[in-house]
Amino acid sequence: MPDASDTATNPWIKRLPLILIGIVAIVGAFTLRDYLNFETLAANRERLLEFRDANYLLAVLIFVAFYALVVAFSLPGATIFTLTGGFLFATFPGALYNVTGATLGAIAIFLAARWGLGDKLAAKMNTGDGLVKRIKAGIDESQWEMLFLIRLIPAVPFFVANLVPAFVGVPLWKFAVTTFLGIIPGAVVYTSVGAGLGEVFARGETPNLSIIFEPQILLPILGLCALAALPLVLKAVRGKKGV
Repeated sequence: MPDASDTATNPWIKRLPLILIGIVAIVGAFTLRDYLNFETLAANRERLLEFRDANYLLAVLIFVAFYALVVAFSLPGATIFTLTGGFLFATFPGALYNVTGATLGAIAIFLAARWGLGDKLAAKMNTGDGLVKRIKAGIDESQWEMLFLIRLIPAVPFFVANLVPAFVGVPLWKFAVTTFLGIIPGAVVYTSVGAGLGEVFARGETPNLSIIFEPQILLPILGLCALAALPLVLKAVRGKKGV
């Protein structure tokens, strides 16, 4: 009979949280996409507002918890939750609640990935040779810049930005800080859209979710990306000069 230590070190036991996340994500993609959408929010808006007015603190806690679950299990509806945060709580503190829920969910999937596979992959990269080791060394030298960059670039899927740092041995506290701060620009944009949903509902329209790609929004975000990437460029230039 295996002892407790054998069970604790069983690789499949360690991978269970990540496997569970994958299963729930797949099931949720097929079962929840018809519920976590703009139409559902529009149909239930009055009840949501009534519940918020009667139980504000409880509404905040429930909202943040459900947002974290959506992110942790990569369920459809993160954008709808961000809009809902703005609709229920205004741009501020709605953006704060959105960022908090998203960060907690990101930390959960980060820990699951690192516990299941990340430590092993990071160790292999540290002890590897050639290109793999150079890639790991490059990431380690510029962790802050890389982490902020993948959060700021709108084209990088959120779940990818949660998994990659876990697989290369990024410390949890760096991941948490860069996630919280790095998603603020995008969260503020979509939360502000959600804050104006009352007028959108009144007109019977749907919100413009492509607003983040409009020049007045996208250019400042790209400017932040450039600032995050600048240290990487300077390091590359100095490295070439030193060759």
